[in-house]
Amino acid sequence: MASYSVLLTKSAAKELESVPTKDRQRIVTKIGSLAHNPRPVGVEKLSGDEKYRIRQGDYRILYEIVDAELIVTVVRIGNRREVYRR
Repeated sequence: MASYSVLLTKSAAKELESVPTKDRQRIVTKIGSLAHNPRPVGVEKLSGDEKYRIRQGDYRILYEIVDAELIVTVVRIGNRREVYRR
């Protein structure tokens, strides 16, 4: 299985910077693991969107997968209470 390219949107990178340091490293590791397996155990497809989410503690990582081009794009990173709000 080929590995995927993992990209972060500008807004996701900014949200990642605002995460406390102790949680940030775990989130970065989780995002890096998406390159090898974009649909890991525990992933959920969001209804109404072509997006997926994974958990890391109290944080959620929302991302899109383009299988034809082997790209995973992280769209949002945030606390579980706020990440789904627009």
